[in-house]
Parts: sequence; C-alpha cells; structure tokens
Amino acid sequence: MLKKSLALGFVLATSISFAQTLTTNSGAPVGDNQNSKTIGNNGQVLLEDIHLIEKLAAFDRERIPERVVHARGAGAFGEFVASADFSDVTMADFLSQAGKKTPLFVRFSTVTHQQGSPETYRDPRGFAVKFYTEEGNYDLVGNNLPVFFIRDAIKFPDMVHAFKPSPIMNNASDPNRVFDFFSNLPESTHMLTWLFSDYGIPANYRQMEGNGVHAYKWVNDKGEVTYVKYKWVPQQAVKNLTQEEANKIQSTAIEHATVDLYTEIAKGNFPKWDLYVQMLKAEDFAKLDFNPVDVTKIWPEAVAKSVKVGTMTLNENPSNYFQQVEQAAFSPGTLVPGIEPSEDKLLQGRLFSYFDTQRHRIGGNFQQVEVNRPINNVKTYNQDGYMSMRKQEGDINYQPSTNKPEVVDNAKFKYSKSVFPAGTTTVQAKIDKENNFAQAGELYRSFSKKDQDNLIKNLGGALNAVQNKVIVKKMIAHFYQADKAYGERLLKATNLNVADIQEFIKK
Repeated sequence: MLKKSLALGFVLATSISFAQTLTTNSGAPVGDNQNSKTIGNNGQVLLEDIHLIEKLAAFDRERIPERVVHARGAGAFGEFVASADFSDVTMADFLSQAGKKTPLFVRFSTVTHQQGSPETYRDPRGFAVKFYTEEGNYDLVGNNLPVFFIRDAIKFPDMVHAFKPSPIMNNASDPNRVFDFFSNLPESTHMLTWLFSDYGIPANYRQMEGNGVHAYKWVNDKGEVTYVKYKWVPQQAVKNLTQEEANKIQSTAIEHATVDLYTEIAKGNFPKWDLYVQMLKAEDFAKLDFNPVDVTKIWPEAVAKSVKVGTMTLNENPSNYFQQVEQAAFSPGTLVPGIEPSEDKLLQGRLFSYFDTQRHRIGGNFQQVEVNRPINNVKTYNQDGYMSMRKQEGDINYQPSTNKPEVVDNAKFKYSKSVFPAGTTTVQAKIDKENNFAQAGELYRSFSKKDQDNLIKNLGGALNAVQNKVIVKKMIAHFYQADKAYGERLLKATNLNVADIQEFIKK
C-alpha cells in the first residue's frame, strides 16, 4: 500500500534491535554511553570526547522554532479515495477516476496558543491535509470553521499580535486587546459568531468538520476555470463542547484531543471524512450580494450545491511525533496541476507566508524532509543549501542548454489565463460588496435556542472582561446590525442599551 511505504523510512530509522551496536551520528561504534572521558577518575572532562560533544550538541538542537500559529498539533496517516471522475472540471490527477486511492497525512491543531496549551481553549482548529499525489504533493490547508476573521493578509500580523500575549502584561493574553482590534473590523462579525458558539470548542479532532475556507480555482485541460470551496464532513457525528464541559476536561487533561485521536486509531476505530466541494463560475459572481472570494463569507447551498468528491480514512498513527508531525510543513501554495489559488486577498498573502515560515522553522530544503517529500520523482535545478538531501547529479543544472536538457517543460501544465476587466488599475482599497453582517445574522438565526443561549453567554462573558466600554459598544453594534435580537441580548448581558450603541451603527 502506498501509504505504508511513506512511513517505512521512519519505521526503519527508529526500530532498534537489542543486538545492534550504539553508534555516533556518523556511524562509528560507541564504547561507553554512560561515562565521559576525563583526566583520571576525578579530573576534568576532555573536549576530545567526540561522542559526548555530539550527544550534547544534538540535545541542544532538539527543538526547532515553534509555529507562530497552529503550534499545538496532532497528526495521522491515511488515504483518500475519489468518489467520481472530475476531469471535466480539473486536471488534478488524484481526482481523475472513481476509486483512485491517494495516500495522505493530516495535521489537526489549535491556532493561537502555544505548544503546551490545553486543547479545550476556545479557538479555531486547523485541519491540514497533505495529499501525496502522482503529480506532486497537494496541501488542502483549512480550519474547522468555514470563514475567517479578516479578508486581507495585510491585517494578519496585527490579528495574531492582538490574540497573542501582551508584550508588557507578564506575557499574558488580554481580551481588551483582542476586542479592541475586532471592534474596528466589522468583517469579523460572522467569524466571531461561529467562534463563540459551541463550534468554538470541538469535542475532539475525530468529530470535527473541516473547511478549505478560501475559494480556489479548478482548471481543466481546456483551461476552463471553476471556482470551488471545500468542506470535510466527518462520518462520525459532529460533537462540540459547552464552556462548562471544556472546563471540566481541562481540569484533568490538556491534550485530550491528541490522546483521543491516537487511541482510537490504535484500537482500529479509523475516523473517516467525506470531502465535498461547491462550484461557481466567474460569470455568476455579479448575481450575488457578496464577493464570493471574500473569506468572511460562506457560499449558501442555494447558491452552490455541495458535491461529494471522495472519502478520507485515517488508519495509521505516527511512529515519531517530531519527525512526522512537528516537521510536517503545509502551505496553501503547495498545489498540483488543475488547482490554482483564487484572487482572495488573504489567500494571496498566505501563499508567501506559509512557505516562508517553514523555511524559517525547518530550513530551505524543508520539502526534502520525509513527511513532506513527494512520492513521485523530483527533478529540479534548485540545489544545495542547508540539509540538502535530494540526489543531484549531472553537469547541466541550468536552462536553457544547447546540450541535451535534463529537465523539460510540459505545456499541458501551464497556469490558466486570467481575464481582467478592461482598464483595470492597481489599487489599495476595500473589496466591492463587503456585506459584513448578513451571514452572521443568518448563522445566529439558524442556531437552536440552546446554541443561541450558549453563544450569548460565551460572548457576553468575554465582552464583560473588556475594560474599555467604547470597545464593547462598538462590538455589540456589529452584532446588532447582524440581527436585532442577537444585539439586544448582548446589550442585556453587558448592562447596556440601544442608545449606547447608536453612534456605532452603520448608517
């Protein structure tokens, strides 16, 4: 099985029989791993004890920089089975025939908190899938929630800074900073409604939905473009936690979701998700009252019906957490022919940022690490650098060449042509059709009474922790414009009234 072959290198590297001789990293036998070389029994340690120096040096470098976001994570291997032939809308090879199997690796994560933080925090959850296709790796990088806080990558560092600990308050997180930021971003209203509902704390990773969040382009062999959005639907029932349930779990365990995933796979209870896509053509965009590549919006089913693409099964635990989970590197720019990014402003920035952070964390050759390595042959003129491990040979490492070239282009895989309106100029401006509040209101009204009550309790409690009441008024004005009852209940929860927020309501 292809999936098994991916993990084979790790198994061989980590399985040590008792008959083997301990060696240095360069393979030399070690005579004594318990005592350093000294001048006599009680003298100074000698610098010439190479094994000691190598052992300490390796220990000093065991940790790589923590991810700025998505630091705490869990992972597993599995496979994806396509449910139909989608070659009429995309050249992506792994979707070219029904029943086609593709090995994959998945990393689930919390987003804003550090590695050792509890998995019960109210926080989006990362849902990143690496498909090892026959035409290269494809990373479908998303979250459990279908939308996001911001729509432009230029705000991303600011958003993360607001969520992260205060630089002066004993390195502690501060809700005053968080809501100060979002009170000035009405586009965040939809995402905050999701986050402060019970969907903000999934019960575990197995019973959690996943979303590609962004719109992408599927391109067929004729160059025709279809815009798509992805959604992972678990075959296990979706389960979330109330704040009280999360507090109870957190009192006894901080990594309950990681343990749950590992334990269930080890028992043979392999979790499964069905992958669905929604499709839109560019010519349909003008008919909508929102921008379809705006990451703060969903595509309603009435606009774009969901179509099943295939099923993912996770059936193998990592054999080494650091090598396979911590060093796993994802980017929405890891694409295959037939799948391209849309014009989504946040996605466009992530195309740079995610690759760049992996080069910082793991090095310029992070794609050569086993868990990130494609299963197909890699031939590129990129070479050398820190931890270069890919086999390189031959005299021609440039193009073009009069001699027989070692690498040739394939016109079939050129990027699709993008058509822009005549007279388009470069701008720095808000998108058309912001429509910041409508979908947040629809989401609130779709919740059951219990879910609405929990949302008001969670969000009201968070706003009551904010000291600057102008910030609170601005935030509630956003929710009031999404749904009058939603805003009125928050006003009551924070001991305010409609008159307090009138000046912040969009005219």
